[in-house]
Order: sequence, then structure tokens, then C-alpha cells
Amino acid sequence: MNPDELPLRDLHLPDMTSWWPVAPGWLFVAALAMLGLALLIRRGIVQWLDNRPRRVALKRLGHISAEFAQGASAVELGKNLSELIRRTMLAYSPRDDVAGLTGENWLQWLDRGLDGKPFSEGAGRILESLPYMNPDRVDDDTDIRGLIAAVRRRLQQRLPEDRV
Repeated sequence: MNPDELPLRDLHLPDMTSWWPVAPGWLFVAALAMLGLALLIRRGIVQWLDNRPRRVALKRLGHISAEFAQGASAVELGKNLSELIRRTMLAYSPRDDVAGLTGENWLQWLDRGLDGKPFSEGAGRILESLPYMNPDRVDDDTDIRGLIAAVRRRLQQRLPEDRV
């Protein structure tokens, strides 16, 4: 037989495998990834909203510190800090646990979750009495900077039973 007369054709390669329609397994993986992303976004938003009182309180603490640096009295500072920390802690804990605490019990409550007990044994101890002092009787050696640092630490660090 003559080779030119043979009925041969060119080689045909199969068509490329299409990406569409996607296999059901990949659809499941994509749906799972989207669900995970949605949950992460939701968690971030909830956390951001829950931290709003903390952010506002830290901003207010900056204003209070600036007022003191510009010449406000230590007694006024004590009143502002006491009110600020009480309001902020009421935002994070049940009213029944916080509202009735005074004196040593309040200072010990503020120490929960903090290293070194800055309120019951440290510079924050003055928070209990400073708002009620006679402005003329406040000593120059009163550790106002330590008090502000203790309040800042309490505001920055979560309480042990904080949600989120």
C-alpha cells in the first residue's frame, strides 16, 4: 500500500478541563471560608464596640492629666479620676458588684487582675481619700503621677471576667 493513500489525520488533543462548573467540594470550601471570614469580621466589630468605654475613658484620662499639668488642684484631679474609674468599671461589671463598694473594698476590687496591687498597697491608695481632702493640706510628696499611672493601668487592662 502506498503511504500517501493511507487515511491518516492530525493528532487532536482533548479540550482543556474547564474550571466551571466548580466541583461541589470546592463550593463547600468556599462557603466555609466565607463563613469564617464573616465570623472574624463580626468578632472584630463586637470587640471594637465592647472596648468603646475603655477607649473613651483613656481619652478622658488624657484630658484630666492635661488639666492637672496646667494647674488644676490635686483634689479636683482626685474627684475626676474617682468618677472616671467608677463609671468605666460600671460599664464592664454588674452594677450590684461595683456601685456599693467603698473604701478598702473598692481598692481591692480595682486590684483584681493587676500585678502588684497598685490600689490597695500602691500609689493608687490615695484615690480613696484624695477627693475629700482639703486642697491646702495635700502634701507635695503625694504620688499623683503614680495615681494616674495606676488608673491608666486599670483602664487599659481587662477585668478577669470581662467578656470577649
